[in-house]
Amino acid sequence: MDKLLPDLSAKASTRTSSWTLFLIFLRLGLTSFGGPAAHLGYFRDEFVKRRGWLDEHTYSDIVALCQFLPGPGSSQVGIAIGRMRGGVRGALAAWFGFTLPSVVLLVAFAYGYAHLDTAFSGRLLHGLKLAAVAVVAQAVWSMGRALCPDKTRASIAVVSTTLVVALGATYGQIVAILLAGLSGAVLLKISTEVPDAPLGMPGTRAEAGVCIVAFLALLFGLPVLSALFPGYALELFSGFFRVGSLVFGGGHVVLPLLQAVVVPRGWVSTNEFLAGYGAAQAIPGPLFTFAAFLGAVGKGTPSGPVGAALATVAIFLPSFLLVGAALPLWGKLRAFTSMRRAMAGINAAVVGILLAALYDPVWISAVHGASDFALAVLALLLLTWWRMPSWAVVILTAGLTFIVF
Repeated sequence: MDKLLPDLSAKASTRTSSWTLFLIFLRLGLTSFGGPAAHLGYFRDEFVKRRGWLDEHTYSDIVALCQFLPGPGSSQVGIAIGRMRGGVRGALAAWFGFTLPSVVLLVAFAYGYAHLDTAFSGRLLHGLKLAAVAVVAQAVWSMGRALCPDKTRASIAVVSTTLVVALGATYGQIVAILLAGLSGAVLLKISTEVPDAPLGMPGTRAEAGVCIVAFLALLFGLPVLSALFPGYALELFSGFFRVGSLVFGGGHVVLPLLQAVVVPRGWVSTNEFLAGYGAAQAIPGPLFTFAAFLGAVGKGTPSGPVGAALATVAIFLPSFLLVGAALPLWGKLRAFTSMRRAMAGINAAVVGILLAALYDPVWISAVHGASDFALAVLALLLLTWWRMPSWAVVILTAGLTFIVF
């Protein structure tokens, strides 16, 4: 596919066609294993080192911006790069190319999983759930080391875990994030140097205002509409839009929020939820495309490919609006010390929320005996110390369940 792509080494101000951007990001979507941190490494190699579209400073600032925003960080970086190179169409092309492969694979898995033999699917499900234990445990550990380096942030994480367990996922997560942001702004002392150089980000203040208004109108208006006009499609879109709007930290942190939306309402069973989450670890691309699996297997209309498309658009739409709002304003926003402190507190809360999800539903639904515990520990060993890619660990753990059980 790379032969179809022109050798572009122009400066970041040069425009690139939507088709070219789509092909570049499609290749990245087919080959980017390893989660958000790995995706950012692939993007840097492609757009800074290989093509020279961005310098290191500009790329680092885009990454920093997307870390401040709720939503899938790596996908937002791709959207921002597409916006800078090709305008709104470029942003859409970059997102579609990067997201399409994993959406197609997860929809295919949704259909295949539903038609598997009951005994076979039961063992496969159990293996995927045990792999999920290891993947989430590794995420908690690595994120905790990076985001909770001191006593204050470690305490924020533990309090957040307690709030989520005590209040439940739906309300506990919102309360934890709000309190963590306030605590961070008041208690933390974060000294982060901010370059004075202008970034030349695209967009105007008026366009940023439109994106902010649209984001807030959908965030608060969709729940009202779904209450006034009850229906599965509108409730699905509203729930997934809210998840995409509130997930700070991206990646695995989407797990508890999605679980709170689809499982209590009976749209997706706990077993189906964890099976899809395990499968999402074995494919390239953004983890947020897990929404496509949930939309495909949902107990409502539409389901299948249409439900997958609806859920996927809903969970990624906030990212488009937030990136569109933040790009023109980032140069000034990054200078506020209180914002950096609040985000540091929220990042610590993210660790606590993910720790609560590791307990419920991941651990309590997967580990029921010594054999389960041993396989989960083996998977964690392979991920953490042997540094095997997550997709390989998922496949190996699922295969071992057919031997051990």
